[in-house]
Amino acid sequence: MEVVQHIGVPASKIIYANPCKQIAQIKYAAKQGIRLLSFDNEMELAKVVRSHPSAKMVLCIATDDSHSLSRLSLKFGVPLKSCRHLLENAKKSHMEVVGVSFHVGSGCPDPQAYAQSIADARLVFEMGTELGHRMHVLDLGGGFPGTEGAKVRFEEIASVINSALDLYFPEGCGVDILAELGRYYVTSAFTVAVSITAKKEVLLDQAGREEENGSTKTIMYHLDEGVYGIFNSVLFDNICPTPILQKKPCTEQPLYSSSLWGPVVDGCDCVAEGLWLPQLHVGDWLVFDNMGAYTMGTGSPPRETQACRITYAMSRVTWEALQGQLMPAERDEDTEDVCKPLSCGWEITDTLCMGPVFTPASIM
Repeated sequence: MEVVQHIGVPASKIIYANPCKQIAQIKYAAKQGIRLLSFDNEMELAKVVRSHPSAKMVLCIATDDSHSLSRLSLKFGVPLKSCRHLLENAKKSHMEVVGVSFHVGSGCPDPQAYAQSIADARLVFEMGTELGHRMHVLDLGGGFPGTEGAKVRFEEIASVINSALDLYFPEGCGVDILAELGRYYVTSAFTVAVSITAKKEVLLDQAGREEENGSTKTIMYHLDEGVYGIFNSVLFDNICPTPILQKKPCTEQPLYSSSLWGPVVDGCDCVAEGLWLPQLHVGDWLVFDNMGAYTMGTGSPPRETQACRITYAMSRVTWEALQGQLMPAERDEDTEDVCKPLSCGWEITDTLCMGPVFTPASIM
């Protein structure tokens, strides 16, 4: 809440969407004038009644996220059959419920899950209106894919959502539609580069694919980042990161069964297994794209490791497109001291005489 307000977002535009909050956080929201809060149980409602009686509540309902990679309804959301009871309790407590929220989970492979959840939300709207609540907010949740190679494209999901909204919440019905698009916005905006800090070759005891390829060993590479830091998406999203090699290997180079490990002395700190990579060396760099979501923000790096350095970069084309808008006109005299455009995404903005610029181009 503090960060969002610090960048100039007014309290009236903020929804505290976590259905289970600390009392201190509820009191902070009240002090800052943030009135829109989510809930999904009686205890949470009672906490808000005591600590923020002027709040406007949004009821978080459960969804069928059984096929999603990250299932939020295991933890949050009230079943449809229990919604009327909570709405009645809110009315008795003189708390106004103004809307409904849901989240189909991250990595949802079925866009129809959104349609069903919107239909369920319509039923809850009718329940609330019947009980005297002025319902006008619908939060569609998040989990929207932020990469081009996603199994279900964002455009497919948007099409299903728009059709469901046309049916259950048509334009002009007075309902404000919200969505939590964090993953969609930032996934592809960041690329991570990590270095190999150590390696270990392990001889294979049994025949297998390695021997067929002329290899009798597997190689363990240790990195300066792991699943408790930037690669925590391995735990949260069940992904297997595939590195891009800094040095392009020759086609004749043999490939070895390889795995990547983080710096923590813990057998669970495994970034990736089952990779087939050429022989790499300590000091080599590995690059991972689409690392903008749930990386630095959710990781807890070991105390002995350094925090990641963020370098903003953009293509020459993007820089030249922005240069005329952001830079003063060039002087007639020697312009060697004027900022030079970047030629590729690997160059850093130390050469710029302005702050980093966020652009749709690759950001590292």
